[in-house]
Amino acid sequence: MTSAHLPLQVGATKRSVPAPPDVLALLKPITWFAPMWAFMCGVVSSGAPLSSRWPVALLGIVLAGPAVCAASQAANDWFDRHVDAINEPDRPIPSGRIPGRWGLYLGLAWSGLSLALATALGPWVVGATLAALALAWTYSAPPLRLKARGWWGPIAVGISYEGLAWFTGAAAMSGGLPDGRITALAALYSFGAIGIMVLNDFKAVEGDRRMGVVSVPVELGVEAAAWLACVVMAAPQVVVVALLLSWGQPVFAGAVAISLAVQLKLMARLMGEPARLAPWYNATGTSLYVLGMLAAGLGMAAHLHLQHLGVH
Repeated sequence: MTSAHLPLQVGATKRSVPAPPDVLALLKPITWFAPMWAFMCGVVSSGAPLSSRWPVALLGIVLAGPAVCAASQAANDWFDRHVDAINEPDRPIPSGRIPGRWGLYLGLAWSGLSLALATALGPWVVGATLAALALAWTYSAPPLRLKARGWWGPIAVGISYEGLAWFTGAAAMSGGLPDGRITALAALYSFGAIGIMVLNDFKAVEGDRRMGVVSVPVELGVEAAAWLACVVMAAPQVVVVALLLSWGQPVFAGAVAISLAVQLKLMARLMGEPARLAPWYNATGTSLYVLGMLAAGLGMAAHLHLQHLGVH
């Protein structure tokens, strides 16, 4: 059955306009943290003084989380309403709390809001926002529906939630194209986030199988997907440690290395029962991963500062 022939929602409702708490539930504030944190890592890595540009940073945080990420959540829930009817029937759309086509309209409205905010932060931020929104909609919407195409789904989310958000923070603070080394860090942590998203897909395996969504866990099996996710998460952090050392930042390199060492220990436990422990790892190992992001951003800022002073 195609999405065009599916009911707008599963649950019955007499409401014609969604209530504000249900709109907030659709926009999933809990998911805003990742891009907001990545944006702040971009701000930190730029080395620009926050004291003189805090309004830019504040607007950028709103752009990354309550605007772009919220738009992506609304779009995803709209195009996933048939899968959510199996995996999460209490979600706002399948339960009927977001009636009619309101889910689609809210996704479009929040996308427009995101672009309006981005225009205040410069052309590079507008470009990054357009790219993030394009990935958000093609992730969920047919005909591409990247989330149903194996690795393409996690790649799209990793780029938009981590890399583009990091790039946006650095671009907003610097007022132009960020230093190439900052972009390299953003790209590395984007790559690692692909593994995080693979683990996140474990919760929807049953519904994905029934609806023909070929996620990585469905395609490879849970155990093989977990092994690959761990490798994808760990490998770029090894490169980050090497880069920080080459930039003369052993303290920050050590912080990332310690974070990675603890993650590897947690990964070893995860592999014992990957299906059951994936949510646990996303709450523990992922927290260490994002702390490493901050350490890397601080190391980049320190390196740029020393370079500015002529210290090599």
